[in-house]
Amino acid sequence: MTPDLTSSPRHRRRADRRLVALAAAATMTAATTLAGVLLATTEASAGTLTGSFYRDPTSNVNVWLAANPNDSRASLISQRIGSQPQARWFANYQPSTIQSQVSSYVSAANSVNQIPVLVPYMLPNRDCGGASAGGAPNISAYRSWIDNFAAGLGSRTAVIIMEPDSLALQTCLSSTDKADRNSAISYAVTKFKQVNPSVKVYLDAGHSAWNSAADTASRLQAAGVANAAGFYSNASNFRWTADEVNFGRNVLNALGNGNLHQVIDTARNGKGALGSEWCDPAGRGTGQAPTTATNESTVDAFVWIKPPGEADGCAGPAGQFIPDLAYSLAQNGIVTSPPPSPSTVPSPSVSPSRPPSPSPSAPPSPSASPSPSASQGTGACSVGYRVDSQWNNGFVVSVVITNRGPAISSWTLTWTYAGNQAVTSAWNATVTASGANVTARNVGHNGSIATNGTASFGFQASYSGTNTNPTAFKLNNVTCS
Repeated sequence: MTPDLTSSPRHRRRADRRLVALAAAATMTAATTLAGVLLATTEASAGTLTGSFYRDPTSNVNVWLAANPNDSRASLISQRIGSQPQARWFANYQPSTIQSQVSSYVSAANSVNQIPVLVPYMLPNRDCGGASAGGAPNISAYRSWIDNFAAGLGSRTAVIIMEPDSLALQTCLSSTDKADRNSAISYAVTKFKQVNPSVKVYLDAGHSAWNSAADTASRLQAAGVANAAGFYSNASNFRWTADEVNFGRNVLNALGNGNLHQVIDTARNGKGALGSEWCDPAGRGTGQAPTTATNESTVDAFVWIKPPGEADGCAGPAGQFIPDLAYSLAQNGIVTSPPPSPSTVPSPSVSPSRPPSPSPSAPPSPSASPSPSASQGTGACSVGYRVDSQWNNGFVVSVVITNRGPAISSWTLTWTYAGNQAVTSAWNATVTASGANVTARNVGHNGSIATNGTASFGFQASYSGTNTNPTAFKLNNVTCS
């Protein structure tokens, strides 16, 4: 099978676009029981999708693995990323071949009784002229492209992730442009369903820290979500699954349509977000493996929309597979079992090419052999301190606190460095330092820790000399020993 020549874009998620939604996002985040943990539910075990998703042997990661079997990073990348189903992006404007590209991909999935996940990414003025700028030359050409795309869909179940950023990012569009875009998206939904009634189409809802639920619902309605299966969130972002579930519930309530559901991109949210940073942030990890068994009746599936290891535009050109980036995500990711192997898997073909994208200089590459982890405490608390990645004068750390004493409603963790380390940024905690003494305090959503329960956070820091592990951990001034 000849793979599609696509580009997995860097989706712009800048902080200034979230200012309107900060209050709403904070409210939703506070409602979660523990960051990154799916909210408990007594509802149905899944939404309206059943079956397993298609693992494409010609994806960028699997082509790299086939070409580099002896690379020291290959085994872990294969186990935690290459083994998992990921979406296929259709992002190059090739109207004469798009039907055959879609048909080849869908047919390969059908041949092993799995569900293909397709991402049409061709609207005019996509990404508002950013790193993933491009698309069809005009709306008329886009509709023709959609007709050809639809003709390749076959007749079995397929999931379509419709035009990432198309509704959440509209700052560059005039009122006429918005109306044209909404009409084009609505046209595509109708066309896909006419050709293949089994197709499931989901529209762009941004993510929980971008636009408000009410605003998102309004945008979805204008684009014809009532005729789709629902919407997706967190595409190419890092927000906790629990936050996206809660956000989706609020959007669904605002829509008032009980027939709609959501899907969530969990490809890179195993560690949550690094503050407002969206472009290849350090210390992130792969999240929940793609599945239709979500234990949440409003969520049809967890999917990997953004292929882990493909750059946002900072670690490398947008869409380029970066082995160090994939290795870091795999190291920090949630450990999941690979999906069942189908009876027949097509052989990899030539590597997809990626069109160049402008990008700033890449940051230092993390070392493949970070410093060893430290684990302290057998008394009132224990602390897992792990250096996830390290380079010339910087490093990224994950910290897990286990409370061995009575339940607490808020926490402060302190420790001491023997070397010359300085925290530069943190996530899921507020971290300050006074000389060698460091203090981390919980943020709103992760203050409560039950007896034998855990809380986690992370930070990035600089160092000089030797990056020694810390000592003298104390939780709420009680020594972890």
